Amino acid sequence: MSVTRRGFLASSAVAAVAGAIGRPSAAYAWWQQPAPMPVFTDIRRKVGYFTMQGGTIGYLNEPRGGVVVDSQYPQTAPAFIKGWNERSNGAAILRLINTHHHADHTGGNIAFKGIARQVIAHATAAEHMKNPPGQQPPTTEQLYPDRTFTAVWREQIGDEWVRAKYYGVGHTSGDAVITFERANVAHMGDLMWHLRHPVIDKAAGASIKNWISVLEKAAADHNSDTIYIFGHANTGLPVTGPRAALMAFRDYLTGLLAFVEAQVKAGKSRDEILATQGPLPGFDAYGPLPAKPAPRGALYSAVEEVFGK
Repeated sequence: MSVTRRGFLASSAVAAVAGAIGRPSAAYAWWQQPAPMPVFTDIRRKVGYFTMQGGTIGYLNEPRGGVVVDSQYPQTAPAFIKGWNERSNGAAILRLINTHHHADHTGGNIAFKGIARQVIAHATAAEHMKNPPGQQPPTTEQLYPDRTFTAVWREQIGDEWVRAKYYGVGHTSGDAVITFERANVAHMGDLMWHLRHPVIDKAAGASIKNWISVLEKAAADHNSDTIYIFGHANTGLPVTGPRAALMAFRDYLTGLLAFVEAQVKAGKSRDEILATQGPLPGFDAYGPLPAKPAPRGALYSAVEEVFGK
């Protein structure tokens, strides 16, 4: 189905997933962040997630050694490590896996120096950590991946199989989905934003059109019982959910491109489209589009992608 045909059919999907996994309050502001309180939430089979500030951290808490997915910031990662030691009786962290290079997912890597036995990421993400596209290289000490992959990495940890898979360009050009196969839990990193306007890093190779395909491929690679951990969610909303959440976000991205394409066909200029106010039509649950579009913002990135054709 083309972007234009699918563009504005998504409001029912958003409503359905909001009813299934949490409806936003009318009082929220889309840019607000949750209070930085460390919270561990178990999902099933020793797999869970941690929230504090930044992207969600996923974990496998195996007595014989565990796995951590992403690390948030240098100032919050120690809170995770402290909680991990208390909850796991000091079990080793065998693998730290980064879903992509952004600082709210990798800045805390340095706290795992001497703790995580191996750091794993997609090869492109690893390169972007050292040389962030459009930004200056890091000036502080960092713990970089010492093992990379280009398609799939898979390993057995205790009685769980852990898989990291690259589905193609999306939020950046190096995003991976981390799946705990027996638990049937998949950490989407920033490939998944729950009812919240996403960051789209065009400088790092992002593609909205291909991101739509990535979400479809990831959903097809799992089943109806899979629980997905999201990179981010709007204020007060859950950071986990079912396949319906992925499809609703896919429809949002489709609607975003369709909206910009329709404005172009109507003769609107780039600046006129960027001046759009209010929510994206059909996607009120996401809140209003930013009043001042930024280079990595949803509307700005969609305009760049459509005008760049």
